[in-house]
Amino acid sequence: MSSSTTENAVDVVMPQMGVSVAEGTLVAWHKQPGDWVLPDETICEISTDKIDTEVPSPAGGRVAEVLVEVNETVPVGTVLARIATDAVAGEAHPIEVTVRHSPVVRRIAEREGVDLTQVPGTGRGGRVRKQDVLAFLGQREGAGEPAAPAPMHIESPYVESAPAAPAAAPAAGEPLSRMRRSIAEHMVRSLHTAAHCTSIAEADMSAVERARAASGLTALPCVARCVVRALREHPQLNATLEGDRLTRHDDVNLGIAVSLGEEGLIVPVIARAQELSVDGLAARIRELAARARAGELTADEVRGGTFTITNPGGYGTIASTPIINQPQVAILDLEAVVKRPVVIDDGTGGDAIAIRPMVNLCLSWDHRALDGALAAQFLGAVRAHVQRWEG
Repeated sequence: MSSSTTENAVDVVMPQMGVSVAEGTLVAWHKQPGDWVLPDETICEISTDKIDTEVPSPAGGRVAEVLVEVNETVPVGTVLARIATDAVAGEAHPIEVTVRHSPVVRRIAEREGVDLTQVPGTGRGGRVRKQDVLAFLGQREGAGEPAAPAPMHIESPYVESAPAAPAAAPAAGEPLSRMRRSIAEHMVRSLHTAAHCTSIAEADMSAVERARAASGLTALPCVARCVVRALREHPQLNATLEGDRLTRHDDVNLGIAVSLGEEGLIVPVIARAQELSVDGLAARIRELAARARAGELTADEVRGGTFTITNPGGYGTIASTPIINQPQVAILDLEAVVKRPVVIDDGTGGDAIAIRPMVNLCLSWDHRALDGALAAQFLGAVRAHVQRWEG
């Protein structure tokens, strides 16, 4: 690393990639000391438990010094490099950008047996990016046997999943990936930090099922719309708790948990969800899920969440106890919609048995910030909005 300094310099810092992310790992440098860099040109790649992403240069100039080594993990806000912006006129000609492969791209290519020379690159100078490899794999799978849908904690909670193929035995002593390690650390930290409690309410999804069948929507955006309404009625759950400071938020910044399969889990955030209709929520969920699978989420799309929904019901589960996404105070788990017999009012004051599509709404909440009565009232509000679906 260079140790030179300059008075007219701009710092490149480890960005904040989410409220629960405290650090990141430097994966690759695209520039070295002495190289010229353009504004917004990729200068390095970083990895966190949220996303792997390219860091753009905040200014144009010459790289004066690189302060963090590849594979070094540093806190958010750490200065990674400095760019000298006081170049002499006539010297600041950017060098030709090499077509080069990042460690993330190489790992995917090696795992999937991809010849990177066959992958069209959409990056600067034709550079092959992660999303290029994923798109190439999708085209390759499409030319052969139909590929199974990517596992996601979204959509289709009422569709039976095909049985998973037997997984190959893992290599003995296989280390966890960087993302899986970070997720493990954050989940354990959440369990050690929050006083986790779980409350469960069941809801009749008949009205939602009728509406979504007519509109082509899935259950998730409908329930998300009901959750947003309930959060507006019970703002104590639309909150974050950091240390002894509880902050209630005006905007509902709704996190939707998305599984990336073996790569891990990510929670993109729908900012100001209260301003969106159910159709708007559905479109935003689809967009963010697709961007998550392609590795295209930006820092702003994974931070600032005030409440999270996770949806393992798409895989057929009927009850779960999700771990709170710190520093939020609650998370709602949407389970499978299952038709079963329930007791209803027959309209004459008596009871009758009918078949109804029922779902369990599982709420994990932080007893430091909330009490059971409030959690139950919130769940009751969600259930009421679901059962009298108003769109």
